[in-house]
Amino acid sequence: MQTTIQSLGKCGVRSPLQRLGPHIQFKTDNDRVLFDHSLAETARTFSQGRQPVSFESAGPREQIFFEPSRVTAGIVTCGGLCPGLNDVIRGIVVELYYRYGVQTTYGFRYGYKGLIPRYGYIPMPLRPDKVANIHSVGGTILGTSRGPQNTAEMVDTLEEMNINLLFVIGGDGTLRGAMELCGEIERRGLRKSVIGVPKTIDNDIMFLDKTFGFETAFAEAVKTVECARIEAVGSPNGVGLVKLMGRDSGFIACFTALAGSAVNFVLIPEVPFQLDGAGGLLETLRYRLEKQKSAVIVVSEGAGQDLLASEPGGTDASGNRRFGDIGLFLKQHITAFCASRKIDVNLKYIDPSYTIRSVPASAHDNVYCSHLAQLSVHAAMAGKTGMLVGRWHGSFVHLPLELITKGRRKVSPQDDLWLAVLAATGQPASFC
Repeated sequence: MQTTIQSLGKCGVRSPLQRLGPHIQFKTDNDRVLFDHSLAETARTFSQGRQPVSFESAGPREQIFFEPSRVTAGIVTCGGLCPGLNDVIRGIVVELYYRYGVQTTYGFRYGYKGLIPRYGYIPMPLRPDKVANIHSVGGTILGTSRGPQNTAEMVDTLEEMNINLLFVIGGDGTLRGAMELCGEIERRGLRKSVIGVPKTIDNDIMFLDKTFGFETAFAEAVKTVECARIEAVGSPNGVGLVKLMGRDSGFIACFTALAGSAVNFVLIPEVPFQLDGAGGLLETLRYRLEKQKSAVIVVSEGAGQDLLASEPGGTDASGNRRFGDIGLFLKQHITAFCASRKIDVNLKYIDPSYTIRSVPASAHDNVYCSHLAQLSVHAAMAGKTGMLVGRWHGSFVHLPLELITKGRRKVSPQDDLWLAVLAATGQPASFC
């Protein structure tokens, strides 16, 4: 596992943070956080004469690469909306301005399109007064877009505007785009830092404890599930069916079920299920309605795609495979099944996805976003590039973009999280 962080060169500039006094805990590149923090694995590695895999600790450095008075920074937000985007923007601008004395920061509007002049989106100057209250509203003041853009044109813009630091806030596709930017910058022999800030509401980025916005998302989802429960118990044979975000990973569905304690069935992409047959979902639901007269089902958007007779096919602007609507599919099949069994079902289908994406971040997520923003600025000023800041085993670390874009974090059917969901819902381990 390659965990080395790319650096633009030797750090020879005294950090302005040194004037804050001895209470500032500066980090060095030798401060490391173990990848596998179990004692047994660490002992086994040492016994084989090897160093355990570890990540570079995030935090301010005593010596930095860039002279702050000569720095111009840029920020871009890409992909779908997520609670906390404005919080990260605010945190970066404030840290650059007040801690490092960087006077000029631009926000590139509407994702990577904002780095392409022919789209006509004029960069937005960002100062502390401009971003003072943006964390109180959802979305992103910079706007966003999906899909790749011409890398060479984007680097041309960075050169023309003399951008030294570029902060890229986005998910898997966005971070792959950041990798391409790093490659083009390196080919041209330029000294520019590209730092990713990992954003995905699905919480599915590799080697991270969590991504920002996730806690806000499932907290909002809990409110929706409670509404579905009230609808379900308010009528005989009531079924509340809620579709939540989660293309490849079912973390939001799982945490929502555990937090709300009102869910009877959780369907996620990592655990296949069958509709028909004695142990299938439909018969299990029929038994539940017969005994309890109501049920609440939470399904991730990427669950059960193998059951859909026809999918849209192709990919979206971000390169993701287009999925069929599993929520409407289940609604139709549950209604038809109950009609065939002469069960007078009352099903309410709720899809709150865009509502959840657009809310402001919770207080806890706000603090987390602030940490990510500040630590991203420290890394950029120290000349780090081609990396992101994330939390691993409770510590903030530097992670190479190449490493975290190699896969998706998923719920393991053997891990404690899924076992806790099974215990909370009482659903069978599999529908087959």
